[in-house]
Amino acid sequence: MPKDLTDQIIMKDLVFHSHVGVHPQEKAEGQRYELDVVFHCRQLEATGSDLLAQTIDYGQAYRLIKPLVEEATFDLIEKLAGSVADLLLRQFPLAEAVTVTVRKPQAPVPGTFAYMGVQIHRTRDR
Repeated sequence: MPKDLTDQIIMKDLVFHSHVGVHPQEKAEGQRYELDVVFHCRQLEATGSDLLAQTIDYGQAYRLIKPLVEEATFDLIEKLAGSVADLLLRQFPLAEAVTVTVRKPQAPVPGTFAYMGVQIHRTRDR
């Protein structure tokens, strides 16, 4: 990560119900998904100005993420994470990069585990 990306906006443990999965039951019933989003930015002017316009509005970000996740019918959580990252980079020009983590606590896998998940990191192409 470039050294000039010093600031982060963090959204942790967002919880949604979605229908992502390869199995018919996952598509039909859906399940819980947990997301973390980290926006990587150059030094944000809002640290001095105290102006919302000079940072990333995480309320707006949440309002964009929620319908995307809840209406998703992808097979893979990798696709879901990539779609969230692409959307956020398009909508928030102050973000130079974004890291998206998707956790699937009730993945249809035999055994005991906290979750199955994916984490992706995308950078803005300039």
